[in-house]
Amino acid sequence: MKRLLRSLNGEAVWPPPVWLMRQAGRYLPEYRAVRAGVPDFIALCTTPDLAAEVTLQPIRRYGLDAAILFSDILILPWALGHGLAFKEGEGPVLPPLRGEAGVAALDPGRLIQKTQPVMETVRRVRAGLAAEGFGETALIGFAGAPFTVACYMVEGGGSKDFAAVRGMAYGQPALFGRLIDVLTEATITYLSAQVEAGAEVLMLFDSWAGVLSPRQFRAHVIGPARRIVAALKARHPDVPVIGFPRLAGILARDYAETGVDGIGIDTGSDIGAMAGLLPDRVAMQGNLDPLAVVAGGEAMRAETAGILAAMKGRRFIFNLGHGIVPQTPPEHVAALLDQVRAG
Repeated sequence: MKRLLRSLNGEAVWPPPVWLMRQAGRYLPEYRAVRAGVPDFIALCTTPDLAAEVTLQPIRRYGLDAAILFSDILILPWALGHGLAFKEGEGPVLPPLRGEAGVAALDPGRLIQKTQPVMETVRRVRAGLAAEGFGETALIGFAGAPFTVACYMVEGGGSKDFAAVRGMAYGQPALFGRLIDVLTEATITYLSAQVEAGAEVLMLFDSWAGVLSPRQFRAHVIGPARRIVAALKARHPDVPVIGFPRLAGILARDYAETGVDGIGIDTGSDIGAMAGLLPDRVAMQGNLDPLAVVAGGEAMRAETAGILAAMKGRRFIFNLGHGIVPQTPPEHVAALLDQVRAG
């Protein structure tokens, strides 16, 4: 069994398996060369030849224990018919969804057809890993969790505090609940299709979970995650699911009740303390600060050593506490991987 799958299936593998969030991306010169020829980001995500190439690039360079599908969490609302554009210097831009008409316009009937290029990418990556000699590298499929996707849809893009989405959750709970329900069912369909195309592990990114109050967190983060995991386990009982409720803090303990096989720990949490809160049946993943990798040297070595010492003997996957940043020197990533692999 592949090392990542062993960790997610109950084994304290050591040295731990390692992959990095956003490992395919702008810090790699080979990615920038591909991106330069494709000015539209959505086109890059939905052109299987290119998306598969970008997914495989960090595996060829570093031999990581997992490849994660190159895509974006907002491909899901795009596939449901919600507008989406990526603007240089702004990030994603969407029509702000603020009323009944916006939710009613979402069309789950479009989802399978619009995401066929993504599924073809999954098939090509799975075949490419085998063909290029990376048979021990697991393939991770993913989606944004309903709350985080709703954040971008309601706000119309990124935000410092996601006041509009939090306001809708409090002030228009029935409307917000319908939006979360639509996104939850669509997420189940989308992730299941990725498994059928060849994904071996699934990851649910709830990047903005931590902006919610504990009560709202349980309703809009834990509730949908529980439904998604239960549905996926019913369809694909052997495919593990990793949840990433970023900024959840102590509420990660409650998130473990969703049935996930692993939980991603963000940079702001003490991973040793979190190990005492989470049940042993749940693998932990994390949580090196991406800026430590930018710094490299002794700072990166010390942070990495502390995480490894805290996690030895536990089910653990080494990763960052959030995505790798564009200014990261690739040689620092290589040094980090050497340290992790030495245990």
